[in-house]
Amino acid sequence: MEASDLTDHISRRFNKDLEDLRNQVLAMGGLVEQQLSLAISAIVSGDSELGLKVAEDDYKVNNFEVNIDEECGRILATRAPAAGDLRLIVAIIKTITDLERIGDEAEKIGFLASKLAAMDRPSDSYRELKTLGQHVAHMVRDAMNTFARLDVEEAWEVVREDEQVDAEYESIQRQCITFMMEDPRSIKRVMNVTWCARSLERIGDHAKNICEYVIYMVQGRDVRHTGLPEGTKSDS
Repeated sequence: MEASDLTDHISRRFNKDLEDLRNQVLAMGGLVEQQLSLAISAIVSGDSELGLKVAEDDYKVNNFEVNIDEECGRILATRAPAAGDLRLIVAIIKTITDLERIGDEAEKIGFLASKLAAMDRPSDSYRELKTLGQHVAHMVRDAMNTFARLDVEEAWEVVREDEQVDAEYESIQRQCITFMMEDPRSIKRVMNVTWCARSLERIGDHAKNICEYVIYMVQGRDVRHTGLPEGTKSDS
């Protein structure tokens, strides 16, 4: 085999390795999206068994993280990637960490859903949690779409969405404090609602992080803690 043919073969193989990695991350993201959707459904429907199943299935997310992380380590050790390829590997390692943490939060919500199912349910069936849950679920979905397409513009849109999630979370917190003051008997149930809302808010943070990694992948700059760029500020 000529040296140029060998180089071309190695290059093609490396590109395939990177594409396989990206596909694994997208598969992990799909599983996390499913876990989150089921956890939210368990709260809204008062389905204790579904909530516990979500919690029990978290090991699947963890397995994805371990396998992808090992593959990233192998590529770093054997391929010595540089420039854009190195940024991709770094971004993948960071992304799967955030996906694993979203899985952990979904696990918590599953457990809390099973507890709430055993308590008196409000007439609105936790409407605020459902709304917040749907919002962060859309953020996670959009974050994974952004990762798939390497779309910087959409990444900034998701980053901006996190401000609204924070506002919704703070509103739920205020409502919960009011409920507990008005009826001390509701404290245990309302605290579980508060913890659910906190987990959902954190999921929004992790989706935002993933989009910041996409921006790093594409543009080679770290935008964490820098705020939104001019022209993308929230209207709120």
